[in-house]
Amino acid sequence: MSHHRVRARPPRAASRTPAARFTGSAEVAAYLEDAAHFPGGHTSLVVCPRDEGQLAAVLRDATTVLPVGAQSSLTGGATPMGDTVVSLSAFNSITQPALDSVTAGPGVTLAALRETLTGADRAYPPVPTYEGATVGGVVSTNAAGAATFKYGTTRDWVRALTVMLATGELLDLERGQVRAVDHRFEIETSGGTIRVPVPTYRLPDVPKRAAGYAAGRDLDLIDLFVGSEGTLGIVTSVTLDVLPRRPEVGFVLVACRDESQAVALASRLRAASVRTWRDQDPNGLDVIAIEHMDRRCLELLLEDGAARRLGVTIADDAEVLLLAQIEFPPGTTTERVYDDVAHLSGGAVDSPVVRLCRVMDDMDRLNATEIVAPGDHARASALLALREAVPDGVNRRVGIAKRTVDGTIEKTAADMIVPFAQLSESLTLFRRAFESRGLDYAIWGHLSDANLHPNVIPHSADDVRRGKEAILECGRRVIELGGCPLAEHGVGRNVVKQALLRQLYGDRGMAEMQAVKRALDPSRKLAPGVLLP
Repeated sequence: MSHHRVRARPPRAASRTPAARFTGSAEVAAYLEDAAHFPGGHTSLVVCPRDEGQLAAVLRDATTVLPVGAQSSLTGGATPMGDTVVSLSAFNSITQPALDSVTAGPGVTLAALRETLTGADRAYPPVPTYEGATVGGVVSTNAAGAATFKYGTTRDWVRALTVMLATGELLDLERGQVRAVDHRFEIETSGGTIRVPVPTYRLPDVPKRAAGYAAGRDLDLIDLFVGSEGTLGIVTSVTLDVLPRRPEVGFVLVACRDESQAVALASRLRAASVRTWRDQDPNGLDVIAIEHMDRRCLELLLEDGAARRLGVTIADDAEVLLLAQIEFPPGTTTERVYDDVAHLSGGAVDSPVVRLCRVMDDMDRLNATEIVAPGDHARASALLALREAVPDGVNRRVGIAKRTVDGTIEKTAADMIVPFAQLSESLTLFRRAFESRGLDYAIWGHLSDANLHPNVIPHSADDVRRGKEAILECGRRVIELGGCPLAEHGVGRNVVKQALLRQLYGDRGMAEMQAVKRALDPSRKLAPGVLLP
């Protein structure tokens, strides 16, 4: 039975050995910037607690704290602004996986989690692209990645959570046990009862949202902390659902003539997969992700030599590359894939490969398709590296422009999602907004979710200014289309993303978020300036 009231507990005793502390400029330097290269990072103290008692002591002594993991934030959310930095890297224990769950500390990297699960023939499928990210980081941002189409976001897989409040006391939460009643929770602490209001705004009905605090009349308390970007509490332990076996995943690379063909093909693959799941069809197509790279992305791959280095030929008439991940039945081998393809015209036995090829043939793309069977790890790695070479190429160009043209140049990109039916309209919207301002840009992202990342390739500081204007214009229209202008990366300290958050929920919604923050962290000790300006 669920209740809206929960009791906090004191931290478990601290280790007698003090937590590691860094104060020297050389030691602190590594913590002053996250992956967004947000400017102005500074701190005089970094602490690495190893247990609840040490973490509570840091909260007691510090004026403000910024909890960090891998600092892979793309929003400045892990850049300190004078706060005591709390590195959770020492909270890195992992339990032996059970049949359907695993418990990990917030400092565990996704790579370490995968290694542990692989050894037990288990899998955690909704991982974001970067495996250096930490469990605490993905929970605090409700991270999502390519496989959201089938497997959802981090939130869908969090079974239990231990979180330390700004008071230094902890909540041990299990999903389903603590739910809001009429948009409120009550938390009993040693200092009295905290009454926590739950926002009443309507969340966009799309599969990905990294846009402030969750809402809902009967919200699970776990979900208030998931995606809160470290502003409401510090995660100290997470229990995640896992799959009881590792799926057999293959890859499909398809060159499309134009964007409309790419969208039509993605739509066909999505529909076939939904039928497979509904009918539990063993021969059905089971697509878990479809990645998209537009013509400018392909030009970058050719300019940088990444396509040649990775052994991928890009046809001259290709306007879009699609990279799909497909789950195949256990035991599907390269030989079986080639055999099915070879016998297509001779009445091949029904199989997922045969159905895939028929879709490609119907779309006149069979001769522009490469299928990589499960187990061909070298080729799979090459195709994944090709996808990652696109943002790497853009980020490198941003860095060069910042060094050689204008020091104020910064990464300028959107992370937006619309209902799939509005995908074509969103692509047109992005192109019009960027091209009307004379901007060089590239678009890539997760086509299976209609979640795209238009990125400015800046040649001047004015390009950055106009890029931000374009993003805000797109945000307004994406909201009108029923989408979310903040899909995966969160909000952090990014001024444009904070403006998009206000566009999404309005002044009233922002006031409701501030009320949640005020209830749980009245002195604004936790991650001040992150998410909420």
